[in-house]
Amino acid sequence: QVQLVESGGGLVQAGGSLRLSCTASGRTVSNYAMGWFRRAPGKEREFVAGVNWSGGSTYVADSVKGRFTISRDNAKNTVYLQMNSLKSEDAAVYYCASARAPYYSSSSSWYDYWGQGTQVTVSS
Repeated sequence: QVQLVESGGGLVQAGGSLRLSCTASGRTVSNYAMGWFRRAPGKEREFVAGVNWSGGSTYVADSVKGRFTISRDNAKNTVYLQMNSLKSEDAAVYYCASARAPYYSSSSSWYDYWGQGTQVTVSS
């Protein structure tokens, strides 16, 4: 059974940083792209960042460009989302997801396994 477990969320002041981690079990995620999504209250789920199977290709949404970085350590079966200069609008539940293929997509249907989510709260 595949499980994705996120960690690293919490409460941070605006301008601060957090690093989210997502560790997979039951699947060798090095064969697949990974993505981070978020959902804020009353808003649609948003694709935040993606990384291909090797880590050689990454994408971050315009809303977080220059502040967030996605990376992966295949030896640890783990994907990271480094979040700097956090803003109040970044507050959301963040989910990691494992894709069906080696390359990422912004479409949630591209991903077949999801974590339970980790809450990020930003205080002003």
